[in-house]
Amino acid sequence: MQLRSFRSHRGEVDMTQGSIFRHILLFALPLLVGNLFQQLYNMVDTWVVGNFVSNEAFSAVGTVTPITNLMIGFFSGLSSGAGVVISQSYGANKLDRVRQTVHTAMLMTLILGVLMTILGVLFVPLAVKLSNTPEEVVPQAKLYLTIYFSGIMGLLIYNMGAGIFRAIGNSLLPFLFLLISALLNTGLDLLFVLRFGMGVDGVAYATIIAQGVSAVLIFVMLMRTKTCARLRLKELKIQWSILGTIFRIGIPAALQMAITAFSNIFVMGYINAFGTHVMSGWTAYSKVDQLLFLPMQSIALGATTFVGQNLGAGNVDRAKRGVRISLLIAFVSTVLLSIPVIMFAPSIVAFFNQTPQVIENGTIFLRFITPFYLLCCINQVYASALRGAGNTRAPMVLMLGSFVVFRQIYLYIMANYISNTMLWIAFGYPAGWLVCSLATLIYYRCVPLDRHRILETT
Repeated sequence: MQLRSFRSHRGEVDMTQGSIFRHILLFALPLLVGNLFQQLYNMVDTWVVGNFVSNEAFSAVGTVTPITNLMIGFFSGLSSGAGVVISQSYGANKLDRVRQTVHTAMLMTLILGVLMTILGVLFVPLAVKLSNTPEEVVPQAKLYLTIYFSGIMGLLIYNMGAGIFRAIGNSLLPFLFLLISALLNTGLDLLFVLRFGMGVDGVAYATIIAQGVSAVLIFVMLMRTKTCARLRLKELKIQWSILGTIFRIGIPAALQMAITAFSNIFVMGYINAFGTHVMSGWTAYSKVDQLLFLPMQSIALGATTFVGQNLGAGNVDRAKRGVRISLLIAFVSTVLLSIPVIMFAPSIVAFFNQTPQVIENGTIFLRFITPFYLLCCINQVYASALRGAGNTRAPMVLMLGSFVVFRQIYLYIMANYISNTMLWIAFGYPAGWLVCSLATLIYYRCVPLDRHRILETT
């Protein structure tokens, strides 16, 4: 008890004892606010381009989102493997294993960062082609993506560093560095576009510079922290058994996120076929979509750490109670956020782009799709709980089956045989959420949560 109490005063949070509601809420709040600022500066990107550049530039920034998510999703899934190993080792008080995982994960990040930079830049022409991007938008979409992937290393380092801190219960430091990055990105957006007259290239440069700063901050703090997650450059080396565990847990999540993002490139092809005004309306909707996901995703990440630590300590019943409380918080927060979105949809779209046709299309997307976000609370929280337990294969299969296979079948049938209209095409998203939530709920209820606890097999 004394050891755990001492650890909690050094930037770590022991979730194996104390109020479940308080632990999850206090963990999720900095994460939520930090991600909120991140989304707000992404919105500033879109706002600046939509109001001070051109409608084509606005569409370009919107159509590249699934493409950037392809690389980011793969790495985020892979890094979740490191987070699970760290959280369960921390809960079991195996601090040497935590240290070894931190150094293995960070060296893995540096190596993958180089590879993903090269692959990302080479992938740009094909990705733009696959997304059925209109010719007038193609040059700016390619320019944005080339700059973005050239500087993706900063994002990867920040994401891994933030994941390490969160795994030991510290979500405050990642929040602070994300806040600094958000403010910097906003200032650079305005400087590059309004002062220097740049377009999507200015927005892209602002993003990678801000991400680079957050990467430096998180890396330095890992080297200076007094916790068991301290990074020492001379100890950077691959522990092959730990890397194997990270891959075993992370690869299914990485494939799920990457393949889902890749399939969304084809979904954008369906949307883009309706023209630039629908594309722009979808771009405005997608920015709000990211905001609506924030509460449930932040709480779901809290559930991952909570489940990981408690299963590491052998507290299975407490882990299950944490999942139930997380789901309740996710439901309530999503409802509270959805109501004003539906009520003020036209004004929200007009903030990004004041073209009447864009406002009309964006409002339709927001008002008809927003109520279905409650379904996402189920699949996000339960899938995150399963990942915290070390079970990443089931969420991978369930989400790929729902978000890729089912959704693509739905879109093909709808576009070719039933009703090829923008709203019914857009409903491919809620339809996938419904199928995934039902399947995830059934699996979670039928399979013991601690079945894949990693400390029993490694």
